[in-house]
Amino acid sequence: MKYDVTVIGSGPGGYVAAIRCAQLGMKTAIIERYDTLGGTCLNVGCIPSKALLDSSEHYHNAHKNFETHGIGVSGLKLDMEQMIKRKNDVVDQTTGGIVFLMKKNKIDVYHGHGSFVDKNKINIAKNDGSNETIETDKTIIATGSKPITPTTFNYDKKRVITSTEALNINKLPKRMTVIGAGVIGLELGSVFARLGTEVEVVEYADRAIAGMDGDCSKELTRSLKKLGVKFHFKHMVKEVKATSRSTTLIAEHRDTQKPLEIKADYCLVAIGRHAYTANLGLENVGIKTDDKGRIETDAHLQTNVAGIYAIGDVIKGAMLAHKAEEEGVFVAESIAGQHPHIDYNLIPGVVYTWPEVAAVGQTEEQLKAAGVPYKSGKFPMRALGRARASMDIEGMIKVLAHKETDEVLGIHMVGPRVADLIAEAVTAMEFRASAEDISRMSHAHPTYAEAVKEAALAATGDRALHI
Repeated sequence: MKYDVTVIGSGPGGYVAAIRCAQLGMKTAIIERYDTLGGTCLNVGCIPSKALLDSSEHYHNAHKNFETHGIGVSGLKLDMEQMIKRKNDVVDQTTGGIVFLMKKNKIDVYHGHGSFVDKNKINIAKNDGSNETIETDKTIIATGSKPITPTTFNYDKKRVITSTEALNINKLPKRMTVIGAGVIGLELGSVFARLGTEVEVVEYADRAIAGMDGDCSKELTRSLKKLGVKFHFKHMVKEVKATSRSTTLIAEHRDTQKPLEIKADYCLVAIGRHAYTANLGLENVGIKTDDKGRIETDAHLQTNVAGIYAIGDVIKGAMLAHKAEEEGVFVAESIAGQHPHIDYNLIPGVVYTWPEVAAVGQTEEQLKAAGVPYKSGKFPMRALGRARASMDIEGMIKVLAHKETDEVLGIHMVGPRVADLIAEAVTAMEFRASAEDISRMSHAHPTYAEAVKEAALAATGDRALHI
């Protein structure tokens, strides 16, 4: 079979790229090595983790907050097996939706491991042991990433686990150690902390979500500590040992070398992910990778081999599903001869804890390091009537604007539903709004979004109205 475009990998980047190619009139195929479509995000990442985050937050509210609302609950109990079943149902519905989209757009789906025979031929090694070769004019590599698991951590998928295994624990652990205070570690750590697990987080850096704005880090750390999460910052993990029933983490402080030993039921490894290019046959076509194993691309996301492109986690940049989607559309439209555009500075980042964290643009630390003159405006969520009404008073919104031009350079949020609210910030910055522009836009009352306007007012001469 001969195709105009073949996509290897069916995660958010891959399947979106395939859909856009098909919409643009290209005969398109997609190859997925697993039985279900959707990649890490839909199967063992974004979607199932959010299902558990929501379920755990419902339980936590029933346990801690319902009484304040005047709702009496007796006999409250946790059914982990049902919680996992609901999560699996959400995954099945979502991945099934991708199957529908492939059929709707007349995209041929191949299940098996795809690898390059040469520039225009791809071998598909199927699960039944057979092989099939297809021909293609263009190829988009969208094979994603895998968790980083150092050998000293003794990752066994039973007690020393990654996010993949953590999503299927059907009996609540008494204690859990999390290595890494990044997005994945804190999201899953918060799931179990809400349900009653004693969670301890060990982090090499000196703060949580180290890549995000410092104020966001402080706010989230404070909230998670209230939840009962214990942090060990500036610690280097030396080894993780496991038995059939427990784990022991051995670390030491980076400055003092003071040893730390933590025993738990599980140890969750969440120190990042690496590009997945195993057995792709890149050497057969001469595709170059960098020192981190990521595929090198040019400004058009084309590799050093003409006609072969790469997107998502397998190339440099933030490992975000929506970043991969944007790149998938970008490549499809580039192949079609259009002139698409991506502004990587305006791709938002989100942490789906509660309160949520969301950000777009530059952090205050980045602006200081670059010597950019800026001004800052902050507004606390607790000053909002809407936040008090819902008892979601933790967090703040910070607007960073250029000191001379007033153009918004970054917006950073911690609070309820800021994962959705960040879209307002992206929209404003896409149109190069000033803080004054945002401050003059009418925001419905009472809403969480009012905090954006108030923070913008604070950035334009300390004009916030409700504090």
